[in-house]
Amino acid sequence: MRITLLAGGIGAARFLRGLVAATPEADITVIGNTGDDLTLYGLRVSPDLDTVMYTLGGGNDEARGWGRADESWNALAEVTAYGATPSWFGLGDRDIGTHLVRNALLSEGRTLTEVTQALTQRWRLPFTLIPMTNDRVETHVVVDDPDEPGKQRRLHFQEYWVRHHAELAVADIRFEGIENSEPAPGVLEAIQNADVIVFPPSNPVVSIGPILAVPGIRDAVRNAHAPVIGLSPIVGGAVVRGMADKLLPAIGVDTSATGVALHFGSRTDQGLLDGWLVDEQDADAVERVQAAGIACRARPLLMNDVPLATDIARATLDLAAEVTK
Repeated sequence: MRITLLAGGIGAARFLRGLVAATPEADITVIGNTGDDLTLYGLRVSPDLDTVMYTLGGGNDEARGWGRADESWNALAEVTAYGATPSWFGLGDRDIGTHLVRNALLSEGRTLTEVTQALTQRWRLPFTLIPMTNDRVETHVVVDDPDEPGKQRRLHFQEYWVRHHAELAVADIRFEGIENSEPAPGVLEAIQNADVIVFPPSNPVVSIGPILAVPGIRDAVRNAHAPVIGLSPIVGGAVVRGMADKLLPAIGVDTSATGVALHFGSRTDQGLLDGWLVDEQDADAVERVQAAGIACRARPLLMNDVPLATDIARATLDLAAEVTK
């Protein structure tokens, strides 16, 4: 079985652990979001790619959900001592090692796809991880300026999220460079050749959104032969982790399991989804989602451990099989 995921960071990584356990023989391709990428102190940082890589490679910090386990912070302490900015972004010493290698390989002229392949070889991942594009795309958030009332400021998403803790009112979200980007090699093929396509419970605005915005990817998903199954990132009317509830209203989407499903839309109506899983706390969403032409099932969706994530992955594949009958 060939399975393709459109993935952000923590939610996707935890779902992937269950999917790998549920389908050890499957050929899995993960198309990773790179809209979160940024450059700090001359280093190219790819937060979502690294979270997937570290988590499935066994090197992730489980308590924080991101970064390396057994991390130290000596380099960042030195940066702070020099008064350099932006010291608000936590680059641990082990993590910096990854970014140094990435930067060195990029400076040799290798593409981000080639660099990601080189980095993942160390971690022996049970799937293929590829970036959504080799071109530079950055997710920016337009916010109400806290220093100048009545004016707006554009921030890199990471500054909005990490430095300002998603506390600023959001007026718009923009994917800078997206119109000139192209899918990375292997992206369209992974979608076209898949037996199942999955939207894991990642942020629909800034994790899955940038991937779908790369020219050609949305159409490839819509026209794929495989069923497309999504998992709601909203549980009990609230986000499990992250700040989707601050961003969904900015694009006119209700913060609910129903709202996100309708945002992606049904493939019978030029949308993207064939099936949608919601948490049992949101069982009242099933009827409305199904009325929109999307097969919907309610079940527990919290991935508190690998066995629970494995059960959720099996339910995802069961729904995929159901909608293809």
